[in-house]
Amino acid sequence: NVGLIPDAGGTWYLPRTLGPQRAMGLAMLGERLPAEQAKEWGLIWDVTDDEQLMPAAMALAQRLAAGPGIALERIKKAIHAAPHNPLAKQLDMESDLQRECGHSKDFIEGAMAFMQKRKPQFTGR
Repeated sequence: NVGLIPDAGGTWYLPRTLGPQRAMGLAMLGERLPAEQAKEWGLIWDVTDDEQLMPAAMALAQRLAAGPGIALERIKKAIHAAPHNPLAKQLDMESDLQRECGHSKDFIEGAMAFMQKRKPQFTGR
């Protein structure tokens, strides 16, 4: 509604994420998209009330910080690469990244914790 088009990749990502009809509607009409609708359409992961934002963000940050850092970093790498890779290249990348994770102390800890039915204590190594 200011005489510009969506930028920063919006015209590329929105149609791929939402389909061309929803992307066109959002871009051309410039209407606000409620957070609940954005979640339903797959644009965002979750929604929280304003007063719960910081506690929810901190809980999520603590959960991620306690996770297997090596695997989390490689998950991000693989998912960011996926839209740009053909399937065969993505499968090769997954194999390489999985091998790296499989040689980590976090993997050993995760496997041991699973077998011992306890919560893992990851170190990022």
